[in-house]
Amino acid sequence: MQVEPIDFKKVTFLKSAPTLAFSPPDTGIEIAFVGRSNAGKSSALNAIVSQGHLARKSKTPGRTQLINYFELDPERRLVDLPGYGFANVPDRIKQQIQEILNTYLSERACLYGVVLMMDIRHPLTKNDVTLLDFIASIEKPVHILLTKCDKISRNQANQTLIQVRDKLSTNQGVITIQTFSALKNIGIEQAQDMLTEWFQF
Repeated sequence: MQVEPIDFKKVTFLKSAPTLAFSPPDTGIEIAFVGRSNAGKSSALNAIVSQGHLARKSKTPGRTQLINYFELDPERRLVDLPGYGFANVPDRIKQQIQEILNTYLSERACLYGVVLMMDIRHPLTKNDVTLLDFIASIEKPVHILLTKCDKISRNQANQTLIQVRDKLSTNQGVITIQTFSALKNIGIEQAQDMLTEWFQF
Protein backbone atom coordinates (compact mmCIF):
# COMPACT_ATOMS: atom_id res chain seq x y z
CA MET A 1 0.00 0.00 0.00
CA GLN A 2 1.31 3.42 -0.94
CA VAL A 3 1.49 5.75 2.06
CA GLU A 4 0.27 9.25 1.33
CA PRO A 5 2.22 12.05 3.04
CA ILE A 6 0.41 14.15 5.64
CA ASP A 7 0.85 17.87 6.27
CA PHE A 8 0.62 17.95 10.07
CA LYS A 9 0.68 21.75 10.04
CA LYS A 10 -2.97 21.54 8.94
CA VAL A 11 -4.01 20.07 12.30
CA THR A 12 -6.42 22.41 14.13
CA PHE A 13 -8.09 22.41 17.53
CA LEU A 14 -11.57 20.89 17.31
CA LYS A 15 -13.00 20.79 20.84
CA SER A 16 -12.50 19.79 24.48
CA ALA A 17 -14.80 17.26 26.10
CA PRO A 18 -15.20 16.29 29.78
CA THR A 19 -16.57 12.85 28.82
CA LEU A 20 -17.19 10.71 25.74
CA ALA A 21 -20.77 11.99 25.67
CA PHE A 22 -19.49 15.41 24.59
CA SER A 23 -16.94 14.06 22.09
CA PRO A 24 -17.09 14.28 18.29
CA PRO A 25 -18.89 11.48 16.41
CA ASP A 26 -17.15 8.13 16.86
CA THR A 27 -16.11 7.76 13.22
CA GLY A 28 -12.91 7.86 11.18
CA ILE A 29 -9.50 7.34 12.79
CA GLU A 30 -8.22 8.72 16.09
CA ILE A 31 -4.72 8.50 17.56
CA ALA A 32 -4.50 9.23 21.28
CA PHE A 33 -1.59 10.86 23.11
CA VAL A 34 -1.21 9.87 26.75
CA GLY A 35 1.45 9.93 29.46
CA ARG A 36 2.45 11.08 32.91
CA SER A 37 1.64 14.69 33.70
CA ASN A 38 5.29 15.77 33.53
CA ALA A 39 6.37 13.70 30.52
CA GLY A 40 6.10 16.61 28.06
CA LYS A 41 2.96 15.39 26.34
CA SER A 42 1.69 18.75 25.06
CA SER A 43 5.18 19.81 23.99
CA ALA A 44 5.58 16.58 22.01
CA LEU A 45 2.22 17.01 20.30
CA ASN A 46 3.03 20.61 19.39
CA ALA A 47 6.42 19.62 18.00
CA ILE A 48 4.96 16.82 15.86
CA VAL A 49 2.42 19.15 14.23
CA SER A 50 4.98 21.99 13.98
CA GLN A 51 2.75 24.36 15.93
CA GLY A 52 4.07 25.88 19.11
CA HIS A 53 0.78 26.52 20.87
CA LEU A 54 -1.76 24.01 19.52
CA ALA A 55 -1.87 21.89 22.68
CA ARG A 56 -1.84 24.06 25.78
CA LYS A 57 1.10 23.45 28.11
CA SER A 58 0.36 23.84 31.81
CA LYS A 59 2.97 24.80 34.39
CA THR A 60 0.93 22.76 36.86
CA PRO A 61 1.15 19.02 36.01
CA GLY A 62 -2.15 17.20 36.39
CA ARG A 63 -4.22 20.29 35.69
CA THR A 64 -5.85 19.15 32.45
CA GLN A 65 -8.83 16.85 33.00
CA LEU A 66 -10.41 17.10 29.56
CA ILE A 67 -10.22 15.10 26.34
CA ASN A 68 -8.81 17.52 23.75
CA TYR A 69 -9.53 16.78 20.10
CA PHE A 70 -7.44 18.09 17.19
CA GLU A 71 -8.56 17.62 13.60
CA LEU A 72 -6.44 16.85 10.55
CA ASP A 73 -9.57 16.47 8.44
CA PRO A 74 -13.16 15.36 9.19
CA GLU A 75 -12.10 11.70 9.38
CA ARG A 76 -8.71 11.92 11.14
CA ARG A 77 -8.04 13.30 14.62
CA LEU A 78 -5.31 13.50 17.26
CA VAL A 79 -6.54 13.24 20.84
CA ASP A 80 -4.73 14.67 23.87
CA LEU A 81 -5.82 12.69 26.93
CA PRO A 82 -5.39 13.90 30.54
CA GLY A 83 -1.99 13.26 32.09
CA TYR A 84 -1.76 10.81 34.96
CA GLY A 85 0.46 9.97 37.93
CA PHE A 86 1.03 13.40 39.47
CA ALA A 87 1.31 12.99 43.24
CA ASN A 88 -0.05 16.41 44.27
CA VAL A 89 -3.38 15.99 42.47
CA PRO A 90 -6.32 15.32 44.87
CA ASP A 91 -7.57 11.73 44.93
CA ARG A 92 -10.94 12.83 43.50
CA ILE A 93 -9.17 14.25 40.42
CA LYS A 94 -6.95 11.17 40.09
CA GLN A 95 -10.05 8.98 40.03
CA GLN A 96 -11.72 11.25 37.50
CA ILE A 97 -8.69 11.13 35.20
CA GLN A 98 -8.51 7.34 35.52
CA GLU A 99 -12.17 7.02 34.55
CA ILE A 100 -11.69 9.28 31.53
CA LEU A 101 -8.69 7.26 30.35
CA ASN A 102 -10.34 3.87 30.87
CA THR A 103 -13.60 4.92 29.24
CA TYR A 104 -11.98 6.55 26.22
CA LEU A 105 -9.48 3.75 25.57
CA SER A 106 -11.98 0.93 25.99
CA GLU A 107 -15.08 2.44 24.37
CA ARG A 108 -13.88 4.73 21.58
CA ALA A 109 -14.41 2.59 18.48
CA CYS A 110 -12.46 4.87 16.11
CA LEU A 111 -9.29 4.72 18.25
CA TYR A 112 -6.56 3.17 16.11
CA GLY A 113 -3.44 3.48 18.27
CA VAL A 114 -1.87 5.16 21.27
CA VAL A 115 1.24 7.34 21.49
CA LEU A 116 2.60 6.94 25.03
CA MET A 117 5.06 9.51 26.34
CA MET A 118 7.58 8.60 29.05
CA ASP A 119 10.35 10.83 30.40
CA ILE A 120 13.49 9.01 29.29
CA ARG A 121 15.00 9.62 32.74
CA HIS A 122 12.09 7.83 34.45
CA PRO A 123 10.66 5.24 32.04
CA LEU A 124 8.24 2.42 32.81
CA THR A 125 6.75 3.74 36.03
CA LYS A 126 4.07 1.62 37.68
CA ASN A 127 1.37 3.73 36.01
CA ASP A 128 3.05 3.36 32.60
CA VAL A 129 3.19 -0.43 32.91
CA THR A 130 -0.43 -0.62 34.07
CA LEU A 131 -1.49 1.48 31.08
CA LEU A 132 0.53 -0.65 28.65
CA ASP A 133 -1.11 -3.80 30.01
CA PHE A 134 -4.54 -2.21 29.61
CA ILE A 135 -3.84 -1.14 26.02
CA ALA A 136 -2.58 -4.64 25.23
CA SER A 137 -5.87 -6.04 26.56
CA ILE A 138 -7.84 -3.93 24.07
CA GLU A 139 -5.42 -4.93 21.28
CA LYS A 140 -4.31 -1.47 20.14
CA PRO A 141 -0.78 -0.71 18.91
CA VAL A 142 1.42 1.58 21.02
CA HIS A 143 4.22 3.91 19.91
CA ILE A 144 6.37 5.04 22.84
CA LEU A 145 8.16 8.38 22.81
CA LEU A 146 11.02 8.49 25.32
CA THR A 147 10.80 12.25 25.76
CA LYS A 148 13.35 14.82 26.96
CA CYS A 149 16.25 12.79 25.53
CA ASP A 150 18.20 16.07 25.28
CA LYS A 151 18.51 15.97 29.09
CA ILE A 152 20.97 13.06 28.93
CA SER A 153 23.83 12.05 26.65
CA ARG A 154 23.20 10.32 23.34
CA ASN A 155 24.86 7.17 24.67
CA GLN A 156 22.65 7.17 27.77
CA ALA A 157 19.58 7.73 25.59
CA ASN A 158 20.47 4.79 23.34
CA GLN A 159 21.11 2.56 26.35
CA THR A 160 17.74 3.47 27.88
CA LEU A 161 16.03 2.81 24.55
CA ILE A 162 17.57 -0.67 24.42
CA GLN A 163 16.68 -1.39 28.07
CA VAL A 164 13.04 -0.33 27.66
CA ARG A 165 12.72 -2.32 24.45
CA ASP A 166 14.14 -5.41 26.18
CA LYS A 167 11.79 -5.07 29.17
CA LEU A 168 8.78 -4.83 26.87
CA SER A 169 9.82 -7.66 24.55
CA THR A 170 7.48 -10.06 26.33
CA ASN A 171 4.52 -7.67 26.30
CA GLN A 172 1.55 -9.07 24.42
CA GLY A 173 0.82 -5.81 22.61
CA VAL A 174 2.31 -4.34 19.44
CA ILE A 175 4.85 -1.77 20.67
CA THR A 176 7.34 0.45 18.86
CA ILE A 177 9.75 2.78 20.69
CA GLN A 178 11.89 5.81 19.88
CA THR A 179 13.79 8.63 21.58
CA PHE A 180 12.31 12.11 21.33
CA SER A 181 13.01 15.73 22.24
CA ALA A 182 10.58 18.54 21.50
CA LEU A 183 13.19 21.10 22.59
CA LYS A 184 15.93 19.87 20.24
CA ASN A 185 13.62 18.54 17.47
CA ILE A 186 14.91 14.99 17.88
CA GLY A 187 12.75 12.15 16.56
CA ILE A 188 9.98 14.32 15.12
CA GLU A 189 10.10 12.87 11.60
CA GLN A 190 10.12 9.32 12.97
CA ALA A 191 7.02 10.07 15.04
CA GLN A 192 5.33 11.71 12.07
CA ASP A 193 6.09 8.66 9.91
CA MET A 194 4.40 6.38 12.46
CA LEU A 195 1.31 8.62 12.63
CA THR A 196 1.18 8.80 8.85
CA GLU A 197 1.23 5.00 8.62
CA TRP A 198 -1.52 4.70 11.25
CA PHE A 199 -3.69 7.33 9.57
CA GLN A 200 -3.93 5.46 6.25
CA PHE A 201 -7.39 4.10 5.54
